[in-house]
Amino acid sequence: MPQISLYVNQEILEKIEKNAEEDNISISKWVREIIKKYLKNEYPEGFFDLFGSAKDDTMVRPRQIDFSADVKREKI
Repeated sequence: MPQISLYVNQEILEKIEKNAEEDNISISKWVREIIKKYLKNEYPEGFFDLFGSAKDDTMVRPRQIDFSADVKREKI
């Protein structure tokens, strides 16, 4: 597996160590999981369930104009 070097200051390192310890995983795995979350290119769970869920009086369909009467029909 490829490896990378990561340079952080002491304050950031301490925060990483604390979070990894709280999650009971290695620092390497903790950082890997954070990077994977950041790079994830997907919609969040339930995103498409939101379609049409906004119930708002201001969300009305605009009046449709019928242009068919303006079109001259040629008889064949």
